[in-house]
Amino acid sequence: MADTRNHAANPSVLKLNKFISPSNIRDNKRKPRPPGPPALPIIGHLHLLKQPIHRSIHKLSHTYGPIMSLRFVEECLVKKNDIVFANRPLTLAGKYLSYDYKSMAFAPYGDHWRGLRRITNQELSSTSRLALSSPAREDEVLILLKQLFDKCRGGGWAQVEPRHRFVDLIFDVMVRMISGKRYCGTDVASKEAMEFKNSMDEIFELLDLSMLDLFPILQWLDPFGVVKRMKKAMMVEDNFLQSLLDENRRKGNDERKYMTLVEAMLSQKHTDPVFFSDDNIKAISGAIIAAGTETSASTMEWALANLLKHPEVMKKLKAEIESEVGTERFLDESDIGKLPYLQNVVLETLRLYPAGGLGLPRMNSEDCTVGGYHIPKGTMLMVNVWAMQRDPKLWRDASRFMPERMESGQTGYGFIPFGAGRRICPGANIAKRLMALTMGLLVQAFEWKKIGDGEIDMMEGGGLTLPKVEPLVALIRPRPEMITLLSQLSSNTDH
Repeated sequence: MADTRNHAANPSVLKLNKFISPSNIRDNKRKPRPPGPPALPIIGHLHLLKQPIHRSIHKLSHTYGPIMSLRFVEECLVKKNDIVFANRPLTLAGKYLSYDYKSMAFAPYGDHWRGLRRITNQELSSTSRLALSSPAREDEVLILLKQLFDKCRGGGWAQVEPRHRFVDLIFDVMVRMISGKRYCGTDVASKEAMEFKNSMDEIFELLDLSMLDLFPILQWLDPFGVVKRMKKAMMVEDNFLQSLLDENRRKGNDERKYMTLVEAMLSQKHTDPVFFSDDNIKAISGAIIAAGTETSASTMEWALANLLKHPEVMKKLKAEIESEVGTERFLDESDIGKLPYLQNVVLETLRLYPAGGLGLPRMNSEDCTVGGYHIPKGTMLMVNVWAMQRDPKLWRDASRFMPERMESGQTGYGFIPFGAGRRICPGANIAKRLMALTMGLLVQAFEWKKIGDGEIDMMEGGGLTLPKVEPLVALIRPRPEMITLLSQLSSNTDH
């Protein structure tokens, strides 16, 4: 099977704080063009882009220079060119994996996108909604703790591979937050839900730009089977999302005190049947579930790997939790505000291992000038967030995992793991809350240690979420002072 991720950039390469990748740069001798390596006929710079792409681009920038510094990132994404670069290119992923560009991630900037943003902010990520949904997040993390405790009954060490457990956890949290239902416990699991969750790695691989995006003439041939794979993955996703909508129509909101995102959208269907069509509701729901699950699971795996690699950080984090929360109750979301080191561990992980190393591409809707360079309409822009957040000019000991660096809170535009400007991720606050809650409870309830005396492999792979090449495997056992609490977890939390 062809790996289309090897082509996740354009024939011509510009660098925006390490790199911008445009679909084409017109030859205009009167206007300065950004420097770059010589291009080959037809294929442009594709031969220079090897996996992982973010490292390839970073290496090229050492030769040709990061032609646009932080102020140009700000100039493109936040200041005068924010609206100009608020669009997305029309990629195959947007067409086949996003209900024909209907999700917030791929929708062109305009009224439809603003409507998606509004409904998501109101019904999912507002302060009031986050407070109402916090019991669901806390409940799901306690389910994870119960599972881990069951694995090491008797108090001995047990071997665990955290990533798939993180995927299960976050999938359940996301589905529960948007629909009020649980789908992946063994007592309620649906075939559609399990197939969708298991297809997420495939979906995220396909979200990257493909060779067919760069050479549209090849799309009708589909020589790498990309379109076929997208259609198959989308069928799996649609089956689950349609079952989710159908169940919400049948059952309503049960005994909850608030409407979920899906219920809120269904309730407004009569006021605007076009905007609140089934496809639009499914596009919004699917994007939230998929994006939240893969990115947060990857980040938490990196966080745990770094805690194991740096026992002094683990010790300091544990001391903070014991001082502020203790061992007579479980940490909950209301505690996070008084646990600054826990929050800094999450932020430092996001700095070193941003879930979107290159992020989704943007495209300017009109000609513009950035940093003195002419950028023609239709140029594709991608920010190498991974390189920017490791830039030694911006960060002291840039490659070192050091949560203390986040204490000042002055990260600025050298720290944009959730993007910037109008396209900033609307789920950032949900993600940070859930990751802090999960990591805090895992450290509070269990002792962790790496397997053997060797170093943990910290190499990241390619793709949109920069996952660990080698999945983390660790040893775990309950902390003696937490065994009573862990034993009291209700049996109804069993999967």
